[in-house]
Amino acid sequence: MSYKYLSMPVYRLLQEFKTDPMKIFDYLELVYKVINGTENKIRSFITLISKDIVFKYVEKLVKEGLEKFDSLKLLGIPIAVKDNISTKGIRTTCASRMLENYIPPYNATVIERIIKEGGIIIGKTNMDEFAMGSTTETSAFYPTRNPWDLSRVPGGSSGGSAAALSAGEAPLALGSDTGGSIRNPAAFCGVYGLKPTYGLVSRYGLIAYASSMDQIGPMARNTMDLAILLNIIAGHDSKDSTSLLINGKDYVSLLKELTHKEPRLRIGIIKELFENSDEGIRSKTYKAVDMLCAYHDCLTISLPYGKQLVAAYYIIAMAEASSNLARFDGVRYGLKIPFENKGWDEIYSEVRTKGFGYEVKKRIALGAYILSVGYRDMYYIRALKFRRILKETFDKIFKSVDAVMSPTMPILPPKLGEFFEDPLRMYLADVNTVIANLIGVPAISIPIDFYNGLPVAVQIMSRQLTEEVLLYLSMQLEEKTRFRNIVAEVH
Repeated sequence: MSYKYLSMPVYRLLQEFKTDPMKIFDYLELVYKVINGTENKIRSFITLISKDIVFKYVEKLVKEGLEKFDSLKLLGIPIAVKDNISTKGIRTTCASRMLENYIPPYNATVIERIIKEGGIIIGKTNMDEFAMGSTTETSAFYPTRNPWDLSRVPGGSSGGSAAALSAGEAPLALGSDTGGSIRNPAAFCGVYGLKPTYGLVSRYGLIAYASSMDQIGPMARNTMDLAILLNIIAGHDSKDSTSLLINGKDYVSLLKELTHKEPRLRIGIIKELFENSDEGIRSKTYKAVDMLCAYHDCLTISLPYGKQLVAAYYIIAMAEASSNLARFDGVRYGLKIPFENKGWDEIYSEVRTKGFGYEVKKRIALGAYILSVGYRDMYYIRALKFRRILKETFDKIFKSVDAVMSPTMPILPPKLGEFFEDPLRMYLADVNTVIANLIGVPAISIPIDFYNGLPVAVQIMSRQLTEEVLLYLSMQLEEKTRFRNIVAEVH
């Protein structure tokens, strides 16, 4: 099997596999060959399932499933999974020493649905520790590198998933998005990433960072493959109390229908999010605006909340993180240390000192401060009020437009270590992406061009439960730009 199969979209691979199931083995052989040649440079994975184990699983799948191949929607497709999503019998670390040796006894709902459709989990991808970061440098194990430039970060916190896609190590991946953690690395690595409507995809089995904003979502190298994976993972789950009481749509059929009919939509261009982006990015993303405005009605809209967006997001996220991570105390969950002659307070302190990295400790401490007596009203309650105002603002905006558009990230991928020297710049870089999480709407990152040899992407948001609109606009941009199943040449 030639290397051209690496950039073959999943929907075409499925056709090949269903015609000749033995091609699954050839494709997996090629994928592992790529991983063996690139992983020492990129470090996308924390835990990689060995080829022998995967081949034995596929042999069983082929042997037992011949009569139902046509019904399996992910037959033989390898999938990289972010390491904060629970996988039964496969180490799940959250890129933290706290969970370095944790092997879950159960699968997340999204994993169960993928396995049911014949998908193959090939490994758990690197991430910022407990999803706290924007570069995948806060991982307790090692940083992941951007396949387009190994001196730069791949984004975060789902950086390992994005890098694996970009380098040809997997055709599909799962990430999680709390304030842009799917869209940020998708933009930096030149792949497609979708944060679904809050509650559309089950969070059961996702190790929580900020529960009111966390959302699992699909990542891929083209729009149709995003729709295929979203079809599998979307829909109500009784195990998740925040899961919406709706069935998932057939996003593949809806995408084909919209692409065929080409309805004319109204798109709002958020001027402040363009103006605050680097000049090169602004220029490239305005070209994407022009491409869509040739088909749709575009109007400029103003969002006068730039300074408050990041502040409100981090106040809420850190407060929720402080609460969620309290369970890692060495008794119920987390790092185990000898108990002899130690009080509970000593054990608690030692476990969290050794188990958590600097960024996580900082966010827990700030979250505890935000929720403390005397400061809760000053910070947390005010942030929640702003969140409500932001939601009401966008409810009005979405009455006049079908979608809004901006650059995904206002900057190019920084050099490794650059954000450590200026952490405030890291937080401010999330200004475009945190909106969707604060108000619970879907958002997609679409690669559109290169600038200085690095990918540039646009973000489109729409009202709740209209993921098909985002996929439709993404498909139009995909057909007009050079990004279609591009695999980085890793040097």
